[in-house]
Amino acid sequence: MSAVQYFELKAQYNHWMNDRLYGLCQSVSDEERNRNLGAFFQSIHGTLNHILLADLLWLSRLGLPVECKVSSLADILYEDFHQLTVARHEVDTLLTNYIGSLTDTDMAQLIQYKRLQSDDVNELPLGLILTHLFNHQTHHRGQLTTLMTQIGIEVGVTDMISMPLAATLLAPKHG
Repeated sequence: MSAVQYFELKAQYNHWMNDRLYGLCQSVSDEERNRNLGAFFQSIHGTLNHILLADLLWLSRLGLPVECKVSSLADILYEDFHQLTVARHEVDTLLTNYIGSLTDTDMAQLIQYKRLQSDDVNELPLGLILTHLFNHQTHHRGQLTTLMTQIGIEVGVTDMISMPLAATLLAPKHG
């Protein structure tokens, strides 16, 4: 599996899991979604928001056409769940298309960026940034599934290999 194929798989998994979790969260009241459950970003809504915020921050650093004017990783981008859902879907589509436009050679490209609270310039290879982006999403979705389980939402299987078309996406490419 090439680097691009790996990231295409991660992007597909990301989109699939986000669609599933947002769909499950639609059945929950705004009050329950925003209830402080003691997580890093307090609530289900806060955690969903943080994942989107971090994605937007990284995509803006990569030069993609997104807006991310925030002062903190806990800033709330959308109070309204429907608006948050629409933005999540748009970002997942943008990310999937971006990954599909890359080559394995692109993964070594050095990307310069500044941290949110610093003017220091940092530089990392694109492949490491994408690895971090997808790892960050998975980390916080794990917290999210715990929060959802605490309020009685059955999340079901979240394994990548259970994703529809996973076997096809993981199959060696011939030709």
